[in-house]
Amino acid sequence: MMFDPVLMIALPLLAAFLIPVINRFSKAIPKYIPVVVIGFNLYESIMLLPYSMVKPVIVIIAGWQPPLGINLTIGPLGNILALMISLVGFVVAIYNIKFVTEEPTEKYYMLFLLIITGATGVVLTGDLFNMFVFLEITSISAYALTAFIRDRNGAEAAFKYLLIGGIASTMILLGIAIIYTYTGTLNLADIAQKMQYVDPKIALAAMVLLIVGFGVEAELFPLNGWAPDAYSQAPTPVGAVFGGIVVKAGVYGLARMIYTIFNFEGVFYFLMIMGLITLLMAEMSAMRQSQIKRMLAFSSIGQMGLVFIAFGLATQRGVEGALFQMLNHALLKPLLFLSAGYLVYYSGSKNIEDLDGMGRRKPFLAFFFAFGAFAIMGLPPLNGFWSKMIIISETIRNGFVIVAAFVLAGSVIEAVYYLRVVGRLYFKKHDDNQQEKYVHGSAIFAMSILVILAIVIGLYPDLVMQYLKPAAEELVNKSLYIQSVFAIN
Repeated sequence: MMFDPVLMIALPLLAAFLIPVINRFSKAIPKYIPVVVIGFNLYESIMLLPYSMVKPVIVIIAGWQPPLGINLTIGPLGNILALMISLVGFVVAIYNIKFVTEEPTEKYYMLFLLIITGATGVVLTGDLFNMFVFLEITSISAYALTAFIRDRNGAEAAFKYLLIGGIASTMILLGIAIIYTYTGTLNLADIAQKMQYVDPKIALAAMVLLIVGFGVEAELFPLNGWAPDAYSQAPTPVGAVFGGIVVKAGVYGLARMIYTIFNFEGVFYFLMIMGLITLLMAEMSAMRQSQIKRMLAFSSIGQMGLVFIAFGLATQRGVEGALFQMLNHALLKPLLFLSAGYLVYYSGSKNIEDLDGMGRRKPFLAFFFAFGAFAIMGLPPLNGFWSKMIIISETIRNGFVIVAAFVLAGSVIEAVYYLRVVGRLYFKKHDDNQQEKYVHGSAIFAMSILVILAIVIGLYPDLVMQYLKPAAEELVNKSLYIQSVFAIN
């Protein structure tokens, strides 16, 4: 049974504002609301998948046909990303049931649902200004969650994120204003049709503003200065949300601007170069970190660099690799953050050296972290191997051998710092004076979901590729997107 897709945005938004009211009557119920609501989104995105693969599902808001009215465009790309967001959100919601202990928790769950609302809206809306609005909902909620613990470091990280994010929002808004001034429309498909008649200099200025704006949330170098502090100072589940949800919304926005709206071929080379710089800078920075969460933060940035390299190839196979890498990152980075969160909780320290021997004391947690590390490194036959192989082989096939060599070098660096942590978990002596604590069953269940999915995708990558191919085709061939929006009966 398929419900109205609008509920995927409206229901989390409504639930977010009902949580403070419900909390007045029961302190226990609010922590289960995100599980139910995001579970519904996950169910709905799965039910929509076969329909969107055949023909994009266009939802008309308030009865006004595009381009005059606002519409949701649930094509292969938007549906897959909505599925990623719902899946990560559902897993983190289960993990949150026992892990979140800060007060007042109702604010945490409210902000968490608002992030889901905003990110889902970004990938499903067919209107440029509404994409900006949904991105703002996502960003503002992320700022607040970064400072949720209410210590000095968290407040500083949130302020840095707010400052950089505020500049990014201004850039996006200016870019939208320029586009609207010269096209007279905010509908993405209509803009894509009319941009060819806009002065190339004006179009270039708008594109630069939008790339900078979306590049902040997408962690593109040098716009990612907020990420290491935000990831490391926010509550552990929030770090998983940043890597699995917030960044995906930014990457989608950036890719949609470059592929669908603008027609500058040179921008793809720029994207590849910036992706390569992002990858190498992040991987080298990750290797120097002494704190586990900062290491994971830089690793996440490096993974996004690899995604941008693939998008920069401007081929369907390259885009398939980018989307596959995004999917793997959405599964593995939350797994690493969630398992690391408990390792930090038990050791009482964020320092990597204080995790010595945790593989013997907490074998389940150490296994989850080690599995995530091996998978994200690209160890065959785990899921991370296939996406990296597609990207590297497509890079070589298109003549960018040097770029492929640097990608391999970045993968070697990545392997070094992950193996360093895994080695400490299993082959270093532990401190017998550490207080014994137990792992909550909800956390084990949540992380097990991610492990099982990663194994299945690694063993049967074609199960995923059959959905990623039409999604990549939608992005590369923008005429498909335009036709689907306007071919409404």
